[in-house]
Amino acid sequence: MKNISYICKKIILVFTIAALSLSIAGCSFSGSGASARANISSSSPAALEDVPDYAGCVFTTVNDNVPFFTEDELTTEPFEEYSEQDDLGRCQTAYANICEETMPTEERGDIGMIKPSGWHTAKYTDVVDGNYLYNRCHLIGFQLSGENANTQNLITGTRWFNVQGMLPFENAVADYVKSTDNHVLYRVTPVYDGDDLVASGVEIEALSVEDDAICFNVYIYNVQPGIDIDYSSGESSLVSDYENEIEYASGTQEVLETEVDDIVNGTLSEIDAEAVAETAENKENGSLSDDGKEPSYMINTNTKKFHLPDCPSINDIAQQNRREYTGTRSELIEKGYSPCGNCRP
Repeated sequence: MKNISYICKKIILVFTIAALSLSIAGCSFSGSGASARANISSSSPAALEDVPDYAGCVFTTVNDNVPFFTEDELTTEPFEEYSEQDDLGRCQTAYANICEETMPTEERGDIGMIKPSGWHTAKYTDVVDGNYLYNRCHLIGFQLSGENANTQNLITGTRWFNVQGMLPFENAVADYVKSTDNHVLYRVTPVYDGDDLVASGVEIEALSVEDDAICFNVYIYNVQPGIDIDYSSGESSLVSDYENEIEYASGTQEVLETEVDDIVNGTLSEIDAEAVAETAENKENGSLSDDGKEPSYMINTNTKKFHLPDCPSINDIAQQNRREYTGTRSELIEKGYSPCGNCRP
């Protein structure tokens, strides 16, 4: 059975995108009929570098976060293109120029009748958010395209992949278009290993046409913490240490969420999964606060209690016994201090 550990092996991405050789250096160029700036790579999109091993981060960058669009593709004309499914009934690349004209004008309808390749109704109560493992995932989100029950735009994807992986990038593009009335080239390519019916993940490329506000190229892993997935068929099972796996993935996700803006605007070229995991661990054990800095506490040198800076009990500490301490929770405990029972630092 191919499972999450299998996807941890390097996946060679081969996309059916026409390869154009570009010799454009730097991070800007002028598009026809508009002022357009973007990171443009000379690499060929027909044979991308290996995707990094899955290491608890639901997404990573591809090609130093540089999309494979060419100067000739820049346009302010709205369009949507959905590839024909292959012989196995699997969705292929979806490509659009996202703008106000492509966005929905009516509420989303029912898509429950669609059964994408590899679809199973798999329920894991209290393990998966919403209980069901799989979502019918739009390649180009409904909020961007208005496409509802389009079989060429729906794949079998995990809840984690859909909500934690794809949605933050869809939201960023939607918010940008709504606030600027500009255009964003947006291409989503599902990646399959051999004849697998379920995609291992998708590559999402995005580039704003009129400015450099949106510029990213990311790979979203189609995984679900705590669940083994057989990508060849879509069958799944609960792993024995699912609680630890979920806790680990949730910690890394909190760190990743702080980096989405920098990924979307192209200022962050690479995600260091090991660094993300280390930061998540440091936050978990109290050696880093939510802003990535060492936490500070207020200590009572008389009672040997330590408090959060906004703890109401601090007002009861005599001034001569009140001190501010910057360091970790464990360090304070080693020094003989105990946490306040009210603020529970």
